[in-house]
Amino acid sequence: MNMNVEELLKTVLDSFSEFDYIRTGDIPTIDLYMDQVTTFMDSKLKNSTRNPEEDKILTKTMINNYAKSDLLPPPVRKKYTKEHLLVMIFIYYFKSVMSISDIEVILNPITERYFGKTGMCMKDIYSEILKLEMPQIAGLQADLQEKCKMAQNSFQDAAEKDKDALQTFALICMLSMDVFTKKLLIERMVDELSSQLETEKGEETKK
Repeated sequence: MNMNVEELLKTVLDSFSEFDYIRTGDIPTIDLYMDQVTTFMDSKLKNSTRNPEEDKILTKTMINNYAKSDLLPPPVRKKYTKEHLLVMIFIYYFKSVMSISDIEVILNPITERYFGKTGMCMKDIYSEILKLEMPQIAGLQADLQEKCKMAQNSFQDAAEKDKDALQTFALICMLSMDVFTKKLLIERMVDELSSQLETEKGEETKK
């Protein structure tokens, strides 16, 4: 496989080892105005975008739309709490693989039950999810390396002038199938959850 792809893979693997999730301790304890929220999110997550110097993590319009659709609980006197930021972080990661309507199905029951509550709260949920996700990085690195090796061993009978392009295509196909399969699973789980929620609402209405 050509050197460009191998260099890209190395860059991705290196970024995994440097990848740093937003920890709850990184989030300001004071409530923030919208401009402060967008600045904070950009500073922490811009390196996860395709074009860090151009792409926006969060805009005022996005925040307003999330609030209007009840995806994000409303601010208190135009200020956003630590829990608001945790919800926004979930939305940021979810929206790369899910529609806003699907995110609502997943996230709304969580915010309704735990946002601003005593006992288990959004901070506890976020911290637990973080503990589950961080150990996966090593597995992701190994999986990428294995897929790259498989692609390099493919199309051995192809003409030398075509081999690089075909092996690169093979790697893209394997990665795409991986993403497609997981996205399909997420969609099926969302549909099942949506069906359960509708059933529960129907039962509540009958009472």
